[in-house]
Amino acid sequence: MIKYRLFLLSALILVLGLTGCSSVGSKTNIKIAEVTRSIFYAPQYVALEEGFFADEGLEVELKTTWGGDKTMTALLADDADIALVGSETSIYVAARGTNDPIINFAQLTQTDGTFLVAKQPDDNFSWEDLKGSDFLGQRKGGMPQMVGEYVLKQNGIDPQHDLNLIQNIDFANIPGAFTSGTGEYVQLFEPQASMFEAEGNGYIVASFGEESGHVPYTVFMAKQSFLEEHEASAKKFTRAIYQAQQFIQQHSSEEIAEIVAPYFEDTDLQLLASSIERYKSQGSFAENPILDEEEWDNLKNIMDESGELPEDIPYKDLVNTNIAEDVMNE
Repeated sequence: MIKYRLFLLSALILVLGLTGCSSVGSKTNIKIAEVTRSIFYAPQYVALEEGFFADEGLEVELKTTWGGDKTMTALLADDADIALVGSETSIYVAARGTNDPIINFAQLTQTDGTFLVAKQPDDNFSWEDLKGSDFLGQRKGGMPQMVGEYVLKQNGIDPQHDLNLIQNIDFANIPGAFTSGTGEYVQLFEPQASMFEAEGNGYIVASFGEESGHVPYTVFMAKQSFLEEHEASAKKFTRAIYQAQQFIQQHSSEEIAEIVAPYFEDTDLQLLASSIERYKSQGSFAENPILDEEEWDNLKNIMDESGELPEDIPYKDLVNTNIAEDVMNE
């Protein structure tokens, strides 16, 4: 009996020892909801594929939620820990009133990511050409649509009166609607815009990113409670993103395309590379995760110009740069 008890005790000690090792070596699971699947988010895919998250002890689960409203719903319902979406969504939530605000803590892109695609090639395009046209726009209140309207106004075009603005098509169905004959012009992200050119379905004539300046276009955000309760994980997450941002700046578009290709299985590798280069050349990828106050103010100006700013929410209320600053100062 004594030998049997000693055996059980030894077994228990062994199990506890193994459990301790498993705990130390285990990874923290983080669920991300991305607003769409786009080469615009290349740094995120680089962080996944190059093991930057894994190196930080994070097991990242990525899902595409197709639309800002659906992405924010996933975050609010705790179906996601972190959302990658436009900062305007955090303002909408705050304006409705909440005890647990959505906090922007790591910026990924710093310009609009859409391009103006025309049905016909036009080497001498002028914004005046849009007057009287059928324009296939984006979701009302979303960043692509607000930036689109802002740029049109900056170029003397009233989007509500100078053209036929079409906004009754879901985000995921916009490319298909355009190829089916809806609209003479459309806003598209890469690599869809370049795919249209390659297939003869459309032609890039202008960049909304170049026209609109720096804005917190797509940002990693989370509930304030999550950042308070899981500060260490948030810092690890941001460290991985910052490493990926540096990687993007230091490597060629061709190298990056090969890394992120698994996320775009139906897209030609050369097309991916050219899309990445287009974004790199116009400075769309943020070089670090800091969302500064000038960008925040530019966002609010764009929202206000579009009539979509529900409330003037101060920068300090919805932006936390401490995590990013700590990571960058390591």
